[in-house]
Amino acid sequence: MKQTIRQFALSLGIDDVGFAAVADYNSPRSPKIETISPDIKSIIVLVYKELSSCASADKDIAMSGRQALYDFARTTNYRVARYLESQYHANTFPVPPAQPFAMLKETGGAVGQVSLRHAAKAAGLGVFGRHNLIIHPRFGTRVLFSAVLTDLDLLSDPPLTDELCNDCNLCVEECPARALDEEGKTDVNKCFRTCQPYGLGGNIAFWKNVLAASPEEQKRMMGSVEYWRLYQSILVGNQYYCFNCLSVCPIGTET
Repeated sequence: MKQTIRQFALSLGIDDVGFAAVADYNSPRSPKIETISPDIKSIIVLVYKELSSCASADKDIAMSGRQALYDFARTTNYRVARYLESQYHANTFPVPPAQPFAMLKETGGAVGQVSLRHAAKAAGLGVFGRHNLIIHPRFGTRVLFSAVLTDLDLLSDPPLTDELCNDCNLCVEECPARALDEEGKTDVNKCFRTCQPYGLGGNIAFWKNVLAASPEEQKRMMGSVEYWRLYQSILVGNQYYCFNCLSVCPIGTET
């Protein structure tokens, strides 16, 4: 069954597929899988290679490639789920590569219902690097994941034991937010302030300033580049302005 599912997924243009039993998945921050459904037994993790545009100095072009990948991942993720339901009468729960996800005060903001990084590790698709991202054995750090949770009982693929990270420290040195200075931890607040300046935090800060401004200043702010960027971010979704930890990692860039 696993091989048939794998071949179907690959035929859609997905770059790699891994399988993990729920018992082998462990995420320190995401909620337990059974909060989604107590019937879930397996996680099918789908791998998508990032385009080389993620290294572009033009961050709009870099983000355009990522957004196109989001669209492709959502579509193929759904098709895999439909395939499982039609071929195996399975119950499925697609997990997208990005939003929507839970945003709770208890967790201090956004925490995915499933950690796709930890799911990928459990499915034998890679290991964590110094940047706390998954390094895939063929594609390196330049990968995106989605997943399909299912009540099919599937065995985990063998774990990857190779140490793929070469400890070059480029990701740490090239992080403008200094979010990776503490080994084994990503300072998410520092990261978000730099890579998503027009995200939720930037949005709140802008409108607080608008409310405190004079009518003349408010008019000027509505015509500012900052507001235009905020509007575009709301229109098309979160926009990243930093891909350094992906783009500078040398592992897998020759594939």
